Amino acid sequence: MRSKAYALAIAASLFLTTALAHEFWLEFPRLRLQPGEAMNFRLLVGSDFAGKPWRNQPGKVLRLLRYGPADSTSLTPAPTDTLNAAVRFAQPGTHLLALSTADSFIELPGPQFTAYLREEGLDYILKKRQELGHADQPGRETYRRRAKALVQVGGPNDLPVAQDTAYRRVLNLPLELVPEQNPYRLVADKSLTVRVLRQGKPVSGAQVNIWQRQPGGLPTTHFSTRSNQNGRILLRLTGPGPYLLAAVDMQPAPAALRARAEWQSTWASLTFGGPTSVFRPAGGKR
Repeated sequence: MRSKAYALAIAASLFLTTALAHEFWLEFPRLRLQPGEAMNFRLLVGSDFAGKPWRNQPGKVLRLLRYGPADSTSLTPAPTDTLNAAVRFAQPGTHLLALSTADSFIELPGPQFTAYLREEGLDYILKKRQELGHADQPGRETYRRRAKALVQVGGPNDLPVAQDTAYRRVLNLPLELVPEQNPYRLVADKSLTVRVLRQGKPVSGAQVNIWQRQPGGLPTTHFSTRSNQNGRILLRLTGPGPYLLAAVDMQPAPAALRARAEWQSTWASLTFGGPTSVFRPAGGKR
């Protein structure tokens, strides 16, 4: 009996781990390219900035857009597309790619759903389920993904600052992460502020996870923070990255989806590279 209970506990743990592996991001082999260069991207899903290719149906992709300094392009794949097509970047400057997926559905047993909400910092939903007396009931959820990536084409000074604004473009998504400074123009150890927005409006108290891959095979670093009353978080860029920022927002499901789910979540991510130089203040020490 003990061995059976142990096996069930292990299975439940693995199930929960799988359920929580929700990070979904756009990844390029290189985030710094030359004008005219084409590069394949991957859609990855997983945790701790270590994912596996997203092998869902291409029909789940609602739209894929590229915003450049002076133009934008729709890259939405055909239903048979494997999403491995190359994206060509003609102009110098920082380009923004944005991918949106359709709704998917999931149902978790009550204890697993509660653990998942705690892991993602969704305190409002936890409290609401407790108030409704639903804490032990299964959680039925519809979820969608909004993934963005910033790609630097050419040097950061190849385009005037006033023209290089695609990085901070607000797309009015259900949830998105929008940097207020261009990370490719910052020097190391300088701060970056990022806004958490829901339909273009600030989201206060949102939990944001930040990962940074280290050079030389060093372990990926991770920390989490919450947005302030203006929807902003502050982080310090200590190296070239790449970086992954991820946040989730959950609201009651709209009436059209209520037959299958009580809640609708939106998972937002942003990948980008950081500064390649090391900032050393004059006369200071590191």
